[in-house]
Amino acid sequence: MSAVIIIPARLASTRLPRKLLLDLCGKSVIQRTCEQAAKSRRAARVVVATDASEIFDHVRAFGVDAMMTSAACQSGTERIAEAARGIDASVVVNIQGDEPLIDPAHIDALIETQEKAGLFASTLACPFPADLDPANPAAVKAVFGRRLSGVKDAFEAIYFTRAPAPFARDGGGDFHLHVGAYAFSRDALMRFAAAPPGRLERIEKLEQLRILEMGEKIAVRIVEAAARGIDLEADLDAARLRLSR
Repeated sequence: MSAVIIIPARLASTRLPRKLLLDLCGKSVIQRTCEQAAKSRRAARVVVATDASEIFDHVRAFGVDAMMTSAACQSGTERIAEAARGIDASVVVNIQGDEPLIDPAHIDALIETQEKAGLFASTLACPFPADLDPANPAAVKAVFGRRLSGVKDAFEAIYFTRAPAPFARDGGGDFHLHVGAYAFSRDALMRFAAAPPGRLERIEKLEQLRILEMGEKIAVRIVEAAARGIDLEADLDAARLRLSR
């Protein structure tokens, strides 16, 4: 099976303006994300999908494929689906452009899970970090059930939520943080992007719930930890510190 990584890259970020082009120890955020993605052993190609000519030109300048997509795309998923129509690949991986510290081994684990589990889509989760409060609605929790046979550390997703779940009636808790990377078959991606938002998706503002509301299944691969994405200036400072070490 052939896999392609498509990185949706929108310039009009609000919390940290133009974050994908900001300097991160001598390279832009998007360049470092592309370089990490290119280290994947299971992906044959990395493509950036953008609606900004500035990002398109920047990405092409450091040697990565880029495609212009419509400014009308409402989500990263719609953007990668538009790009994927012109790409011959059996597995399409969605990695966000603001993930400059993503572990390439985790990308490979995601692709492996999609290839072996064969569900509608696959995603990642990790044990909840000790410094992160499960009650934080920005930290999305993955709730999963049965273990999937034939795939290491993979389970079937039951739900994704901003609330602390599953609720530990007797105290404690076993929370898993959702890592927002996805792998789809090409056909599944097109179906997902064409489907209307579901009721739970609109309530929680979590796009992946649309898949479950469609009656489809998601495989969740557990990895040891998640790299922080770049959402705020503090995240950028933390990434600079880590890279400088």
